[in-house]
Amino acid sequence: MEYITAREAAAKWNISLRRVQKLCEQERIPGARKLGRAWMLHAVTEKPADPRRREKCAQNTLSSELAHVVSMTNAPMPMHNAEAILDTVKEDWARLQYGAEFAYFRGDFQQSMHYFHSIKGNDAVKLRASIVAVAAVISLGDYHTYMKIEAYLKDKIIGGGDVAVFAELSLAAASVSCIVPNLAPEWLREGNFDDVPMQFRYYALYLRAKYLQCIGKYESMLSVAQTALILNEPENTFTFTGIYLRLCCATACHALEQEDKAKGFLLEAMGIALPHGFITPFAENLTALGGLMEKCLLKEFPNQYDVIIRQWMRTFQNWIIFHNHFTKDNLTLVLSLREYHIAQMVARRVPYAKIAEQQCISVGRVKNIMLEVYEKLFISGREELVKYVF
Repeated sequence: MEYITAREAAAKWNISLRRVQKLCEQERIPGARKLGRAWMLHAVTEKPADPRRREKCAQNTLSSELAHVVSMTNAPMPMHNAEAILDTVKEDWARLQYGAEFAYFRGDFQQSMHYFHSIKGNDAVKLRASIVAVAAVISLGDYHTYMKIEAYLKDKIIGGGDVAVFAELSLAAASVSCIVPNLAPEWLREGNFDDVPMQFRYYALYLRAKYLQCIGKYESMLSVAQTALILNEPENTFTFTGIYLRLCCATACHALEQEDKAKGFLLEAMGIALPHGFITPFAENLTALGGLMEKCLLKEFPNQYDVIIRQWMRTFQNWIIFHNHFTKDNLTLVLSLREYHIAQMVARRVPYAKIAEQQCISVGRVKNIMLEVYEKLFISGREELVKYVF
């Protein structure tokens, strides 16, 4: 077999002699042999491909596959029959994605994770499903699996581009839902969506609204959530993101003491979601509405009241535990739901008279409840309370 020198290979491939020598030392040129101080190569050897280009090509391929997966699984669902969306998809991977979402929103987190773990050999689908998987493992209190998913997503962020943005969205969902706004990506904190692909923006707007809730900017939260709904919700259909955005509007209105509007948004969300058994968004947001959720459930959807309260009791402590993991805080697990509602409003400096009116109790009863709260938390007053409630 005919050989050429490293210098001849450098001229043939239009690269430096030093580069050829490095490739030989790294064993990236098959059949290269060192004779004394010189490298000899097979004359027919082709120039090795640059692995950085292969990685870039793979990243571009994943980006285009992810865009396809998102577009295939982001379609609005018929208002009368959510499962009818399954008639529009034939691919098994799309059914796994919808299965994971339906199970999560119906409170079956184990089944949601079963669907997630059933995704094999398709990175784009796994990435798409990571958003619901992150929420499911937090609801289950499964910190070990969360760390594995987090490591997977952080690895995708390194490559940059659309893939990185979507991975950041998945992790941001955890940070803003656990009320850890400092862990949200910079672009979300600043509200700069220039690099967010259009098919991701609706969900990104929801996360922006949640971030604004975390930092107490309720007027801006309401504006973002309402704008997103107006621009993205077709008639006679709905999306899971749309349900959450209505709950954001309700939460913002409640914080701004616009109770009638808060009730309107909340009942609209309930009317869309609860007939399909989608209870999880309400269990997740139970403490944010100061008792309004319970009142609306008892009046309009009494059959769902106990189901949602039980899910809240089962999962809320896990979300607090994850918050404490992320922040090293010590949010409390010892308060009852009513005590938590009242403590939350006191921490926001809502007057006792207003709290009494909302809770349908006397001002004296509010004061007594808060004395019990302070005793349970071993604190002396309102200033310390913010350390123990969302």
